[in-house]
Amino acid sequence: MKITYYGYNSFLIKTKDKKIIIDPGGSLYFFKRWLKSLIPVAEWTDITHIFVTHGDPDHYWHVDRIAEKSGASVICNKTMVQEIDSKRLLLGPRDRGLAFTTEIKNLNTISPLETINVDELKITGIQTAHGPLTIKFGPISKTLKPGPKGRIGWGSIGFEIRFNNKVITNLGDTLIHRNEWKEIKSPDVLMIPIGGGTVHNTMDENEALETVKMIKPKLVIPCHYNCSAFHKKNANPANEEHFQDEVKKLGFDCVLLRVNESIEL
Repeated sequence: MKITYYGYNSFLIKTKDKKIIIDPGGSLYFFKRWLKSLIPVAEWTDITHIFVTHGDPDHYWHVDRIAEKSGASVICNKTMVQEIDSKRLLLGPRDRGLAFTTEIKNLNTISPLETINVDELKITGIQTAHGPLTIKFGPISKTLKPGPKGRIGWGSIGFEIRFNNKVITNLGDTLIHRNEWKEIKSPDVLMIPIGGGTVHNTMDENEALETVKMIKPKLVIPCHYNCSAFHKKNANPANEEHFQDEVKKLGFDCVLLRVNESIEL
């Protein structure tokens, strides 16, 4: 199994017979590649499964395009889909607000704590919650809060993915859930956000360490930190080396992947 990181919470997992992507979003950095696909277009054709943790552009912008190109199965929270005029429509990736406009051929929905089987994958939904996001442009700031009428963090969910005798857990962009995560036990890989120290839309390093101690994964891959967003080159700073050292002190392995870097298990 080969895992490649593409920034934010975007991962590609390759095995002999599967090619799985998590969060096929677009870059949020204005000056170089605004909303360019995080997953290289050259990888799109033979994707087998697409996991979506929520509907923000950096996680979701290209989901329908990759699904159409590859025919991949899409797995997302049930709240990402509505039935309109007898059609199951996905939240429009590039629509404003809560517009359900997009048809997907192979669409699979799941709720937190529910388990489904998709092809040879056994998938369990994990309770997560995106935090508020504050955007600043000079003296002007705006805080976007998740809620029943807000697009930010819509459809938030994490995934436990079991296949090929491995368990991959991805928490997406989330605040810590001390009670709900007690049942998550020792996955082979835990992908966890650590960049919520400055803008608390996800866990910060200390909360992520608390989560690692609780879940006890074999390998930790931190994500969603030191990412460019809007006009900033680093909108969610974290000291990843310190986090890695502290994870190892707890007795667990931790690898730091830069964008386009991979690890083989």
